[in-house]
Amino acid sequence: MTPVHTAYLRTASSLVALRAATSRVARRSRRDRGDVPGWVLITVMTAGLVSALWIIAGPALVEMFQTSLSNVTGKK
Repeated sequence: MTPVHTAYLRTASSLVALRAATSRVARRSRRDRGDVPGWVLITVMTAGLVSALWIIAGPALVEMFQTSLSNVTGKK
């Protein structure tokens, strides 16, 4: 076999393997749609947790940011 034929066969076999893998993923994704209410609950709880932390730590974070910027720029 010539190098061209070998490269062609390697490419063709890679494409066949890729098509088989994507077909399996597509079939599995149709079967397993997931738990949408669970994901919504996780998203809402995460947003609530971030908001609560921001309320508690917000002023300290702003002060820390301003202090670090003033140290970099040399302004006090």
